[in-house]
Amino acid sequence: MRIGRVHPRALADPGSQAEVTDGREGPAEPKDPGAGERTSGVNSAGRRRRLLLNGAVIAVTVGFCYLALSHIRLGEGWNALSSSDYWWLIPALGAFALGNLARALRWRSLFPASRRPPRGATFNAMMIGYLYNSILPARAGEPARVAVLTQRSSSPAFEISGTVALERVYDVLGILAIFFLAWPWLPHVSWFGTAAAAAAGLVLAIAIAAVVLTVYGDRPLRLLLSPLRRFSPVSEERLERWLAELVHGLSGLRSWRVGLEALLWTIVAWFMSILCAYLVILALRPQLPFAAAVLVMVAIGLSMMLPSLPAAVGVFEGATLLALHAYGVSHSVALPYALVLHLVNFVPFVAVGVLLLHYNSRHPTAFGSPQPPIPGGVAPDDAGAPPAAGATTPEAGAPAAQPGDVVVPEGNVV
Repeated sequence: MRIGRVHPRALADPGSQAEVTDGREGPAEPKDPGAGERTSGVNSAGRRRRLLLNGAVIAVTVGFCYLALSHIRLGEGWNALSSSDYWWLIPALGAFALGNLARALRWRSLFPASRRPPRGATFNAMMIGYLYNSILPARAGEPARVAVLTQRSSSPAFEISGTVALERVYDVLGILAIFFLAWPWLPHVSWFGTAAAAAAGLVLAIAIAAVVLTVYGDRPLRLLLSPLRRFSPVSEERLERWLAELVHGLSGLRSWRVGLEALLWTIVAWFMSILCAYLVILALRPQLPFAAAVLVMVAIGLSMMLPSLPAAVGVFEGATLLALHAYGVSHSVALPYALVLHLVNFVPFVAVGVLLLHYNSRHPTAFGSPQPPIPGGVAPDDAGAPPAAGATTPEAGAPAAQPGDVVVPEGNVV
């Protein structure tokens, strides 16, 4: 929320229709007569999208749950669980932890080298985001980790959002690259053609986006953000700052060095996830090769693109069973493995995320190193931290705050 101030003259004359905006007084802007209709239309479209998304989530979850629970013999599944060697889960958890550390470094590497947030703050925000993804629907963890990293570093929100969007692209690209590298050692699967088409489409989209941003600079992003000009709270100055921040957040598409480093960290992270899956295989002893863990993680990674319930309940298990079916593993044996692997990928997120939430509540926001000014954007303020998205800076001619001035939330009319 922005904070404005009331000029002493406004206190002396309550009848003056002065509006507090960015520390300056001025006449209240006339209301747009069509604003209510536009807001109503936006709300209706939002409700329709939510209904469609909820319907897709239910359909996907029911389909994968049916796949996971069909043809299950409970006695055979219980025998698989009771005869397992759970000591293998200790190194599996270690591999899982290393994989998440690599993902945190991957996320940090997507920032320009001179603007990267602290490693600790990046890991903190990522794990809290994974916590919310595990307990809330609609991938609520993505905005949560943007908010946490904005609070605990000096990186602006739009720049962080750009890196979060790129992370999803690199995740899919990395798992598909591993899939095609391991293809000679994998059994034939019917969805290979779909995966090949997805990989080709993704690579083509990345190439087109990189070329467009290289040739046209920020003009395509400026065009995408131009509809925001219709909303009165979005000033031209703020829009320019958002645009500059977003351009920096997409450095993974514009700089081959940033992109290469992020891709290498992505492959390391997926390899550690595959190692974790193989160690869980050793724990349940279904006598499968290392390549089976590769196929399991490829199926799980691709299934995460589908809308699902919190923690991908049902979708995770269905994807695992679909991968192990290629090795002739029955559902009664594959489902216990899928459940244990899911717990290994769920419990640490909840435990570490809750601890970090408690830590953040006990230790107030601490900014990292000040970010350098964004070319074409707004320079950092005197405290070293750039203004948060949605904040404004006073113009050169605006009067400075004086002792005794009263501050009120923006938008109040005195």
